Amino acid sequence: MTAALVFKMIAAMFMSIFTVFSSATHVNMIAHRGHSALYPENTAMAFEMAAKNGFSGAETDVRVTSDGVYVTNHNSSVVLKDGTELEIADNTYETLTSQPLKNRKNFSDVYLCTFKEYLEIMRDNNLICFIELKGDFDDRQINEIFTMAGEVYTLEKCILQSFEFDNLVKAHEQFPDLRIMLTYDETDKSYVKCFEYGFSIDADYTVVDEEMVEAFHSRGLEVAAYTANELFTLNYLKSLGVDYIESDLLGGMFA
Repeated sequence: MTAALVFKMIAAMFMSIFTVFSSATHVNMIAHRGHSALYPENTAMAFEMAAKNGFSGAETDVRVTSDGVYVTNHNSSVVLKDGTELEIADNTYETLTSQPLKNRKNFSDVYLCTFKEYLEIMRDNNLICFIELKGDFDDRQINEIFTMAGEVYTLEKCILQSFEFDNLVKAHEQFPDLRIMLTYDETDKSYVKCFEYGFSIDADYTVVDEEMVEAFHSRGLEVAAYTANELFTLNYLKSLGVDYIESDLLGGMFA
């Protein structure tokens, strides 16, 4: 983190510390991988607890098993309760759910969650879906994912995210009304390519600044920032006027 960023964040904290709970500083708080600070990430439990703790939505990562089941997991592999590690892409859903996942957060048995289960939880709690596609997806897979999202819930509450720009373009061609965000961090050279397609941005909070927010807002596009787990960072992002903040911990009381 640069000295300039630290200075901006300190200034923002003092500017917004007295207004953090006011309606003027409202922002949609999105549970990063569900309420993942306290519950096993990307599981049904984490998504359900995001709803109970006042988040506006929940972010998840989507991968596909060897038999074509879409599941929610950040890493390419899962670790089962007995310590066995399995690659998602190389195993069937039945094999991947043959036993609970290793759970370091509590003593509950939790299993690999399907994308359909995630959508059902979001629907039942009227939450915003941040859907990040991990890796390259082909046209058929993207069609299946967002057709399912529309049938189980509604595309109006879904926002696609990915580091892979090709995923975004493929989805935009098939679902032109779907809201889309480029997932962006310090390794990316430019976000200007978003403007050609009308894509919004989901950026690492360390690279979000006034110029970025203005560039997107002036074009009617949205800005999301990940991952804010301290009030210091939260206040900085709120002072910039971002639309969404992803957090592992900070929920509805900070919206």
